[in-house]
Amino acid sequence: MTTIAIAAPHPAGIEAARRVTAEGGGVIDAALAAAAALTVAYPHQCSLGGDLVALVRDGTRGTVHAVLSAGAAAAATDPVAQRAAGARMPGGGAQTVTVPGAVAGWAELARLGARLPLARALAPAQDMADAGVPVSAGLARAVRSRLDVVRADPGLSALLLDKAGQPLDRGDTLRQPALAATLGELADNWGHFYTGPTSRRLVAALRARGSRLTQEDFAAHRAQLTEPLALTRDGVTWWAAPPPSQGVSLLAVLGQDGDRLTAARQAEVNRDALLGDPRCGPVDLDGLLLRAPRDTIALPSGPRPAGDTVAITAVDDRGNAVSLIQSVFQTFGSGIADPATGIVLHNRGSAFSLDPAHPGALRPGARPAHTLCPALATAPDRVLALGCQGGRAQAWILSQVAEELLDTADAGALLARPRWVIGSRDLNRPRPTLVLEPETPDAEGLTETAHALGLTVDRTPGPHDEAGHVQTARLRAGTVDAASDPRADGTTALLTTRD
Repeated sequence: MTTIAIAAPHPAGIEAARRVTAEGGGVIDAALAAAAALTVAYPHQCSLGGDLVALVRDGTRGTVHAVLSAGAAAAATDPVAQRAAGARMPGGGAQTVTVPGAVAGWAELARLGARLPLARALAPAQDMADAGVPVSAGLARAVRSRLDVVRADPGLSALLLDKAGQPLDRGDTLRQPALAATLGELADNWGHFYTGPTSRRLVAALRARGSRLTQEDFAAHRAQLTEPLALTRDGVTWWAAPPPSQGVSLLAVLGQDGDRLTAARQAEVNRDALLGDPRCGPVDLDGLLLRAPRDTIALPSGPRPAGDTVAITAVDDRGNAVSLIQSVFQTFGSGIADPATGIVLHNRGSAFSLDPAHPGALRPGARPAHTLCPALATAPDRVLALGCQGGRAQAWILSQVAEELLDTADAGALLARPRWVIGSRDLNRPRPTLVLEPETPDAEGLTETAHALGLTVDRTPGPHDEAGHVQTARLRAGTVDAASDPRADGTTALLTTRD
């Protein structure tokens, strides 16, 4: 028997993972089942209509692979026309929808070592969508926070408002028959999302709203299986996804000596100036990793992506590990739910720059710079998987817990510890700001450093979603465990599966 430790931000993910491991699924099957279930239970944070970035470790070979399934802008994208419409990309709407990559990402993960057919991993999610799931506290908060967006969209309104037009409350049952039917269709053939009836419905819905995406754009999408970036320091190797993911920014902070806030601020500035899609032109890794000075300035940050992401981490006692993040970016993504498929569509395209000289500029077929930042670490007798919700702040959030998670006896207490984040528009602040939760360690020292860096300092009245929802799973000296951030609705489990 093999033991798997798994963490997810909602119990539905754990329930689905438990079901597939009881059927003989392994660590990848568990992560996939949890990921699919979360698209049902957490539609404000992830969906079939979002993207996926993951890291997978093969415990036998000791190798790590990155899966980047981030969708591209339409081939017919017209950057000149978009620049004429405004100084920056809109925050939502059909123009911000790029080809969703999550489903292709699931299929690529399955090819890396799933024990069961992908249809088996999707089955719990399909059943949940059909029978209904209780509305969580996080989803209820999200509906109220974007109630104007929900009410403006027929698909979201039908999904999230009751017959009187009021938002569903915590504990109400959320039923999604259209999504259940779509999951069943994809269980028969996941490729339908890109070349079959699912894609045709989505493209029709998007084009009716003015999108330039076509069937050909969907059919052209491929999940990218690639080598991750790696940093070895003090006997620990840290692994992160390469650009267009901001995983490079996490490695930049972990690789610096001195105070972490200063390193994070410089990494933030460099990321905003240098990160883009390497398929469309060179990306300055040395500058992103802070290995060489660069003459950059702080650029305005993107839309506020509160509630944007779910992280799932799973590790087994053989050293196999998955850190998976999927997302619709901003809460409820583009603000569009397609009634025919039940799919909420992301707004990743809002992260494009409209400066044609920027590495992350809007271009036909380009992928936007990505906030998704899963991470793995390996050291003698230790394997660590971690990831978090937190938008553009994910790198700084993870940097505050990553090293201690390797050895701490109480991972849950570490994740509950107050944290800081930096950002501006993405944190709903008018200028670059250090945001501190109450009783953040060394708050006075951080405040002094922030002022020296020209940052405004703000304090939240209590634990806050802006500080992220970290999920982690570990193998230490042959024993596995997991922890879920108390800021989310999540939980953990130890599961056993037959070899």
